[in-house]
Amino acid sequence: MDDNARKILRLPRPRTSVLWDGHLSHMVAGVSGGVVATLVLHPLDLVKIRFQVSEGTAGGNVVGAARPEYKGIVDAFRSIKQSQGMMGLYQGVTPNVWGAGLSWGLYFFFYNGVKTWMQDGNTQKSLGPLKNMLAASEAGLLTLFLTNPIWVTKTRMCLQYEGNSPKTNGNTYYKGMLDGLLKIYKYEGIRGLYRGFVPGIFGISHGALQFMAYEEMKTLFNQYLNRPIDYRLGTAEYLTFAALSKIFAATLTYPYQVVRSRLQDQHRSYNGVIDVLKQVWRYEGWTGFYKGLKPNLLRVTPACCITFVVYENIITYSKKRKEKESRTEPDVEIDES
Repeated sequence: MDDNARKILRLPRPRTSVLWDGHLSHMVAGVSGGVVATLVLHPLDLVKIRFQVSEGTAGGNVVGAARPEYKGIVDAFRSIKQSQGMMGLYQGVTPNVWGAGLSWGLYFFFYNGVKTWMQDGNTQKSLGPLKNMLAASEAGLLTLFLTNPIWVTKTRMCLQYEGNSPKTNGNTYYKGMLDGLLKIYKYEGIRGLYRGFVPGIFGISHGALQFMAYEEMKTLFNQYLNRPIDYRLGTAEYLTFAALSKIFAATLTYPYQVVRSRLQDQHRSYNGVIDVLKQVWRYEGWTGFYKGLKPNLLRVTPACCITFVVYENIITYSKKRKEKESRTEPDVEIDES
């Protein structure tokens, strides 16, 4: 039934429209932003992971693959392209797209659900930094639990070097995301799919700090201009706040990503988070916890900007669409006879 017929018969809109105007729109917007950003910036993510697992003098303990040494970001791109071609820069892109899309989608879905509950349905009610961090933390924990197996697979696929082939390393070579998930489960069980989960929990603070900073900047900016805190901003404002909040959160919480990547690496064995911390400190010092920070910031900052701008524009479109429909749709008449 089309909209004109619905108006003539005075029927309410279908429930799918209600869902779109609600939290589902946040999930769709988050998925869209995450996928676009990942497709554009995956090569930087690949290089970041390879830097993270470069262990210096401890590298002699690595088994099953010879790891190349990179002098910097440009050298890494050049070396990967020469040895594996352009497609080498997109190793692990499939689980990365799935992981990023689902993570952002679920994160925005859970976050806005918890946030709306805390606001008692009033979107113009300011929660403050502490409650914003709490809402983001709850959303992060739920998202991490659902997506950790995908991130394990993505990390391992990014660490498949030239010479590490199905013939020589059949158990640790993955032809694709599904093959990786199945092999990890087959040879390592559920525990293998949740490697890096503990540091991932600590990493929830990253999302909490980022969303707290992002939401507070939007709120303060609108309050400064004497506007409602849920007033829709322009692309420039969203870009600025997204970049600043991401740099702030990424710099403070980056070490957990190094620990997590080391635990997820299939070519190296650690006895847990404490063992990783001890060995990184012993062989590499405090700078070891910040390996890959530069390519990480080069990737996550524009990735965050792309994700948030796509997300916010889809939400803006959704709200305008809802307002337009509410203005054009007649009230339902009730027969009281």
